[in-house]
Amino acid sequence: MTRSVTESMHELLYRRNPMFSFEFFPPKDEAEKKVLAASLEELAGLDPCFVSVTCGAAGSTRDLTRDLVCSFQEKYSFGVMAHVTATGYSRRELAELVKDYRRHGVMNFLALRGDPPRAGVNWTPPADQPDYALEVVKIIRDNAPGVSVGVAAYPETHPSAASPEADLQHLGEKVAAGADFAVTQMFFDNDHYVSFVERSRRAGIDVPILPGIMPITRIGQAERFETLCQVSVPTALRSALESGEKAGTTREIGVSFATAQATDLLRRGAPGIHFFTLNQSRACHTVFAALQAMGWKSNR
Repeated sequence: MTRSVTESMHELLYRRNPMFSFEFFPPKDEAEKKVLAASLEELAGLDPCFVSVTCGAAGSTRDLTRDLVCSFQEKYSFGVMAHVTATGYSRRELAELVKDYRRHGVMNFLALRGDPPRAGVNWTPPADQPDYALEVVKIIRDNAPGVSVGVAAYPETHPSAASPEADLQHLGEKVAAGADFAVTQMFFDNDHYVSFVERSRRAGIDVPILPGIMPITRIGQAERFETLCQVSVPTALRSALESGEKAGTTREIGVSFATAQATDLLRRGAPGIHFFTLNQSRACHTVFAALQAMGWKSNR
């Protein structure tokens, strides 16, 4: 049976079986387009539940994101989720964007604050631009009734949050405004995710929280995400990656770790896995195929 492309994330996440998904970003040139096309075709063959498309800092890829989302929505049978950011858009532009997505059949949105311009450390958003993801949730709800709206969650706390408690309060406010699921920042220690879900439930946040993971294929990736995203890299993983760098086996180590991480998350009750692909299919394809071979099938 072919899944309807109008099916919402909310419906998928409340089904019995786990949900698998992949995240892509818009390509900037012809070479990147070819890489993305090849990666997407390979991963599409594994029948994911949905894919998401990011939007660059300060809305820098706004048109590319929109075109890619609408193209995916038209071409594939899996669901498509559009990242909608506060940065880079006025409130009016966001409302029009959401309406445009709905005209193209898009049912799923991820509401985010988004990154400011990389050069503007002390950047102040324009007066007509939303400040936070909370307002983006409200704009989507006001202009697209019946869609599914997700938000970001941070098992190790958002870097700019005053405290873990304040970060959790912000998530609760987004849920109260209409978010019906959350996707986490990447992490490498599953205890962070499990603890975060438990704290969320105690705080009255009862929406599905989908864990995001990424297979590490180079030691530099781990170091970069540790710095930029402030996620911790377990000592054992770091040591293994360093040894793998010398032996030329970093990719195999990263894939093995991600497979074990995803398996453990599913066994501990995660509603599925969201893979950050960096537009590269090979590592995520290997992990996902391994999960399927172990009996973790795509949601139907």
